[in-house]
Amino acid sequence: MAGRDSYSKYLDIAVDAAKRAGEIIREGFYQTKRVEHKGQVDLVTETDKACEDLIFNHLKQHFPDHKFIGEETTAAFGVTELTDEPTWIVDPLDGTTNFVHGFPFVCVSIGLTIGKIPTVGVVYNPIMNETFTGILGQGAFLNGNPIKVSSQPELVKALLGTEAGTKRDKLTLDSTTNRINSLLFKVRSLRMSGSCALNLCGIACGRLDIFYELGFGGPWDVAGGAVIVKEAGGLLFDPSGKEFDITAQRVAASNSLLKDAFVEALKESE
Repeated sequence: MAGRDSYSKYLDIAVDAAKRAGEIIREGFYQTKRVEHKGQVDLVTETDKACEDLIFNHLKQHFPDHKFIGEETTAAFGVTELTDEPTWIVDPLDGTTNFVHGFPFVCVSIGLTIGKIPTVGVVYNPIMNETFTGILGQGAFLNGNPIKVSSQPELVKALLGTEAGTKRDKLTLDSTTNRINSLLFKVRSLRMSGSCALNLCGIACGRLDIFYELGFGGPWDVAGGAVIVKEAGGLLFDPSGKEFDITAQRVAASNSLLKDAFVEALKESE
């Protein structure tokens, strides 16, 4: 098991990789994009691919014995099993649809799991110049300043984040909208930023009180933000209330005061 000094080194190199990829995103953000479709509304651009190549090459130079899982390589070559080995899990451009539309909620998300536990995380929004970081046992930060989750105890006063997802079949859409309709009676308001990683960071710094998403792309969406939420004093859990599973494509996050009431409200919305 790596020590705390190693964790800091891992984070420094991950931040460097994220900042380099962020330069590519920032440059492409203001230009015409060449867009491909992974599904009916799920998009990928040349920028996604270029950023993943850059990040992996940078990390592999420093950590050639580590494992690597990325959104675009997974899309091209199939799912890589998550093992107990140190594994870098990367979303090179979370919020691709936002990127295509010039909506500034885009980020690079890099997470390191050791023993399948999120241990180091960086989420970098190069358009808004916000760098969220976290190391297991060492706190969470935004641009170097400590952050913590909200202290909101009442569900009715809570700001909820979620996403509509990329599936457009009637069954999924009806389920999604019915759930949202039910929850809107019980919270103050709802936000959909278009980035799972930035939603998790919104929980970590207190901008959002609750977040949940069902059926997102894969572990790359949550690996960077997971440790940041926990180190900011937040809870990460399955929307059913059970333990969070990084491979399950289901996530919820909140402060400790809202979890039980939210899980109950979510169950009532089904």
